[in-house]
Amino acid sequence: MQDALVRAYERRFSFRSDGNLRAWLFSILHNTFVDGTRSRSSEVARLKSVTETTTEVLEAPQDHVVRLAQIRAAFLELPEEQRAALHLVSIEGMSYQDAAASLGIPVGTLMSRIGRARAALRNFERNEDTTRSLKIVRGRDVTRT
Repeated sequence: MQDALVRAYERRFSFRSDGNLRAWLFSILHNTFVDGTRSRSSEVARLKSVTETTTEVLEAPQDHVVRLAQIRAAFLELPEEQRAALHLVSIEGMSYQDAAASLGIPVGTLMSRIGRARAALRNFERNEDTTRSLKIVRGRDVTRT
């Protein structure tokens, strides 16, 4: 209604003095409504075409690269014997028996080293060891619950 009144005021000189004021105002109101409807439908069509064009949203890879570097750094900070045991079992997929035989240690020792390595990585993940804190991303500490 306000837009129609603004248009009528702006075009007040187009009104014929012998014409019907009510009909003139209603035609402005009708045209304003039609223009608004067309504008909204074209906006919806534009937004729909944009969403169809962008089918997939990818997260920025920087966070993943930083996170991978943090995990790698924590893994490399493990003592050599723990790192070797965890690598053979978790990364290479070897059984405990095969990994123990490969390292030339008893299975119990291997399990103990893996347990200590996993505990150290969990502590890193929980950010309990502040001297090894590499978890600052986007200017703030990231904590997992």
